[in-house]
Amino acid sequence: MRTLNTNEMTQQFDNMFMAPVRAYMALSIDYSEKMINAQMDASKAYVDTGIAQMRQMMDVKDAEGLRSYMEGQQKVVKELAERVKGDTDKVVSLQQDFIQKSQKITEDNVKQAQTAASKLSKTA
Repeated sequence: MRTLNTNEMTQQFDNMFMAPVRAYMALSIDYSEKMINAQMDASKAYVDTGIAQMRQMMDVKDAEGLRSYMEGQQKVVKELAERVKGDTDKVVSLQQDFIQKSQKITEDNVKQAQTAASKLSKTA
């Protein structure tokens, strides 16, 4: 009769279930932190741009000032379009990185489960 080794069972349980959960949670937390930081950076940039534009509009005193302000809007729109593209690229990159790392965790877990199942079938 075979005796149960609880330490071995606990280690196998940890390796097969808890370790992948911890790895995925660490990845999820890291991803969430990066996404939140990216969103906060983008929001701050957009708000700062909006406030700067309101301040410039308050400085308009005459037709020449209005013309100058309106000409500056083209530059602002171009800069914002570039910022939006950069922010979008950053988010897409973060998402792709998260997906790749998630798949790696899953693949590693499947390999480990197959190895454990193979060992178990040989000892049975």
